[in-house]
Amino acid sequence: MRHRLDHPEDVEGCFGCKVLGLQLSPGDATSSKSMSNKKWDAELNAYRSARDQGIQPEGTSMAAIQRAVKASEVMGKAYDANTMTSANYINKQSATTLKEAGAI
Repeated sequence: MRHRLDHPEDVEGCFGCKVLGLQLSPGDATSSKSMSNKKWDAELNAYRSARDQGIQPEGTSMAAIQRAVKASEVMGKAYDANTMTSANYINKQSATTLKEAGAI
């Protein structure tokens, strides 16, 4: 840190001061949170397909889309997360009960 001994405060136009202020970051390149383009595209296509069938999943994740599609198959009509109970609770027995009650 010899540079800071020469002048402890940043001096405008000084390359040494500028270099000392740099911070390097790998950004999203090493992030384990980022999703691959292949997975992103697969989820996007699955969501579009579900929406084209009139299905409204609870979210855009593949798991939410698959639950909504399964619930739609069990009920015999398009699942709508905005007006129906969670897709987690829809199975053959609950669908039969809901049909008997006239809820679906």
